[in-house]
Formats: sequence, structure tokens, C-alpha cells
Amino acid sequence: MRLFRSSEILGIAEDALQFALAASEDAHPHEYMGFLRGEDARSLGLERDGTVITDVLVIPGTETNSVSATVKTSQIPNDFNSVGSVHSHPNGVLKPSKEDLATFGKGKVHIIIGYPYDDEDWKAFDREGDPRELDVLDVSLPEGESFFDFTQADIDAELDYDLGEDSDSP
Repeated sequence: MRLFRSSEILGIAEDALQFALAASEDAHPHEYMGFLRGEDARSLGLERDGTVITDVLVIPGTETNSVSATVKTSQIPNDFNSVGSVHSHPNGVLKPSKEDLATFGKGKVHIIIGYPYDDEDWKAFDREGDPRELDVLDVSLPEGESFFDFTQADIDAELDYDLGEDSDSP
């Protein structure tokens, strides 16, 4: 195991991009907003150092309309695999607004998806809002545990733990 992994973003998995495009189309005429997570490229079978965007996280409580999407910052997971954000522009403009730039401070890549949400209707930007290349990669995503893999039993056990209760007690 290597102690340090490359922080270079190599690209986005085709499945993650297709999810974001479909979610943007489903949200139309409102904006869509999500956060991007990445995995080490070598764990996905690539013989390169770097990170591949593999997941789009949807944050509960996100409020959207036709010109903005607002996320409750308290709902954003503190995740070391976080690499940036994705949101849509229902008007089709693939350029960050000054409001977008204010949210680009965290993360290395930010994707804007525009109407009509086809495969070519998106662009990637760095945190300063400058366009950047982002390859679409055909990688097999691991089917292991994801960020949202949990059951009702897991929730009940966590609630029992948080309340200081012994779940074996009557």
C-alpha cells in the first residue's frame, strides 16, 4: 500500500457522467446539484497514478429553481474522496457564473451540464473557473460497499449506540 496517492484527476467514469446527465435532465427546468467522489485509478484497473471520478452524491435538502441550486452545507459529507461538484444550467450556458465561482473553492474539478443534457453538453472547470480537460473513462466500477450502503438494522444499531443503549437489553 502506498502512503500517498496522486491527486491528479485523470477523468470521470462513463457511468458517473451518465448519471449526472440523466439527473440534470430529470431536474429540468430546475438546476441539478451534486458532489463528486473519486477512487484511486489503480484500484479500477488502470496502470496510472491518479484519481478517477466514480460517484455523484446527491445531498438531501438541496433546494433548486431554474437559476440556482442551494445545498445545506451541514449536509455535505466530510469525505476525503471528495473531488469537486457538478451542477446543471437549464439555459444551456456552459460557463460558470460568479455565483458558481464562489462555490468552486473546494475540490479540484467542477462540472457544468447544460440543456439538452446530451453527451457533449458539459464542461469541466478548475477551482478558479478555467476550463480543463476531463477524459471520460470506460472503467468497471467496484461493486463493493458504497457511501450509502446500509440497512435498517445498521441504522437501529447506530441509534442504540448514539443513545448509549445496549441493543441486547430488553
